[in-house]
Amino acid sequence: MPNKIDVEIEEKHKSYPIYMDTEPIEDLKERIIKDFDLKNYLVVISEKVYKLYGKILGFDSNEIFILKDGEIQKNFKNYQKIIQCCEKKGLNRKSALIAIGGGVVGDITGFAASTYMRGIKFIQVPTTLLACVDSSVGGKVAIDTDYGKNLVGAFYQPHAVYINLQFLNTLDEIQYKSGLAEVVKYAFIEKSCGARFDFGLFDFLSVHSSKILDKDLRFVEKVIKVCIELKIAVVSKDEKEAGLRKILNFGHTYGHALEKISNYKTFTHGEAVAYGMHYIFNYAHKLKMIDANYKEMAVTLLHKFGFYNKTFKYPTDKIINIMKNDKKAEDNVIKVILPMMKGYVKEGDLDIQAALNCD
Repeated sequence: MPNKIDVEIEEKHKSYPIYMDTEPIEDLKERIIKDFDLKNYLVVISEKVYKLYGKILGFDSNEIFILKDGEIQKNFKNYQKIIQCCEKKGLNRKSALIAIGGGVVGDITGFAASTYMRGIKFIQVPTTLLACVDSSVGGKVAIDTDYGKNLVGAFYQPHAVYINLQFLNTLDEIQYKSGLAEVVKYAFIEKSCGARFDFGLFDFLSVHSSKILDKDLRFVEKVIKVCIELKIAVVSKDEKEAGLRKILNFGHTYGHALEKISNYKTFTHGEAVAYGMHYIFNYAHKLKMIDANYKEMAVTLLHKFGFYNKTFKYPTDKIINIMKNDKKAEDNVIKVILPMMKGYVKEGDLDIQAALNCD
């Protein structure tokens, strides 16, 4: 039997279920169709996932749109292609778009669902650790532009999320570690999330890092549940990032700039975020916002999961300029999430002069 977690958004009284299980993947299609009584739908699926699971999933060729892999695919051209497929299939407001893949697939499919006929059903089937713990939950959907990441998008909650842990068995090490970076992020922000329980994620990750790195599903499942609960605690109070939800961007402002300056070809999202966390810990320590003891604890946890700091050849001033164009910047002021003490973070303005010397 699947585990079920309900997401409720306070502002609009929305609710949707997240199911987590290890049931046979071949049963997934029938289950989704039955749960939503779907007569017409389009599946947007990652090319890699299609090659691995296309036959097992059992969707007909006229029911799918295969999206090539990589952040660079999250663009206007592919968005238009998805919309055209919806039109050709005659999808209406009772129809659904089903995203099967990682964060790129979920983001662009959700954006298409939010705009086609002013909104149709949107169902998430995350197949990467990163999508399971972060992008599939919370309703941020978007595409990228030439100027930056996720600059065109919406807040559009999925109607359901189906997490099948068996997809993680074929996840390569690079993508698995990309997801682990977001997991570690939650350890740094846990106390500020306002969850009902203290999960002690920082200490759990420190003690069980080897089990998690080895993909022991007993530990991976627990980690995913905790991360989802923490994200729900934030998103349920602040759906549209007016305040609290900004803490989920810890490490992301610098990370997004690294992705952009490298044209999304050098780093996975998780790798970029990990470098972003190293950067912001260095910055906070330099400005005496955190003490040396906490910085050492944080760096040690990052190291346990293989995330080491690195100096890049990219000009720091160009990184700063990209950060100024981040969608979270305000009036040319770079807004960042800063560490305070174990598990606590806050929003603050980046001191440009100090930032230029904190690689």
